[in-house]
Amino acid sequence: MLSDRRSFLEKMSQIGALSLLPFSVAQASDSVEEKNHFVAGPYLQNMGTNEVTIMWITHKNCFSWVEYGAGTYTSKREFGYHNGLIEANNRINKITLTGLTAGTAHKYKIVSTEITGYKGSKVEFGETIASAMFGFKTPAENEEEFKMVIFNDIHDRPQIIPQLLYRHGYTGNTRDYDFVVFNGDCFDWVTEEIQMVDNLIKPATDIFASEIPFILTQGNHECRGSFSRQIPAYYAYPENKYYYAFTRGPVRFVILDSGEDKTDDSVEYGGLSAFDRYREVQKKWLEKEVESAEFKKADFRIVLIHISPYHSGDWHGTLHCREQFGPILNKAKIDLQISGHTHRYATHEPDTMHNYPIVIGGGPLEGNRTLIKLHATKKQLDLKMIRDDGEVVGKFLLAKKGK
Repeated sequence: MLSDRRSFLEKMSQIGALSLLPFSVAQASDSVEEKNHFVAGPYLQNMGTNEVTIMWITHKNCFSWVEYGAGTYTSKREFGYHNGLIEANNRINKITLTGLTAGTAHKYKIVSTEITGYKGSKVEFGETIASAMFGFKTPAENEEEFKMVIFNDIHDRPQIIPQLLYRHGYTGNTRDYDFVVFNGDCFDWVTEEIQMVDNLIKPATDIFASEIPFILTQGNHECRGSFSRQIPAYYAYPENKYYYAFTRGPVRFVILDSGEDKTDDSVEYGGLSAFDRYREVQKKWLEKEVESAEFKKADFRIVLIHISPYHSGDWHGTLHCREQFGPILNKAKIDLQISGHTHRYATHEPDTMHNYPIVIGGGPLEGNRTLIKLHATKKQLDLKMIRDDGEVVGKFLLAKKGK
């Protein structure tokens, strides 16, 4: 299967994104297409105590489903549906399993049946393909600790993912993380599907993502390129928004979208940007989030945002984030902010502008790449930022404080 994928990707680089064309056009080009196969996945998104979203991409349009179950049995089956219609005749699959038991190991596999024809009410099916069996474990209801790792600013250098994870993401042969964050700028200019597959989804899946979930936050470079508006289709975001909050164990995470660093009228965007308005909408949402019961009762509160409102220069995006988000975050008594963007790794203690510590990860070049590791318990946050050569270049040990 791996050789099939490689040959497919090589062919795609020559003939372009044929698989993104409407079904009828792709069907007419069968003479140059391979048999149906899994282009990428499965990969896990949005894992909670009782649910998880499983995603994958097929080469041809299919009807797809997940077979799953707790323990060692896959006695259940789930498919996606929208407005009463079962998802079908599509390539990008996003199927959410609900009603799972918290703190429990589950097994699953993905299955796709090619749709070879669809006229009126008549559907013609082709070959069915299935993956190997994979496993994941849902977090416990009262999870007391977890570990995570954070990348940022990979910029279309997929080799960074195995380099940093295999060097610093394992204790012996055991993964030393429960989920992964890609904190923006995984790409330069997003121009086609294969770029996301080759430079993020596939390398993540090859190492961990079929069993451990990841999050992609939007950086300013995810905003750029002809394919940027299609990015959300390939990942699962709550309410299809890049800004949201969730609780994992003792931590309430707040994910903010810093948007572009330039003004909306910058020539790079052809007049098709409205990030000032977007950040103003997020401000109103953030005001409600910091007053929520979930936020207030959390042992710790962590903000993930690509461009830090502080220590990120004086470009428009930085200053507007500072204006919109800064006063709210200071008042909310957050414990930690984790960012990227500058390509200069640094840690910043609380000061007169922000009353919480800030960690900014490094850049994409050898010798400046960082992996941020966080171990959260109900009593403390233990963060280390490790450079690609193994040097610890930043750390915080934050004890729980009174709220």
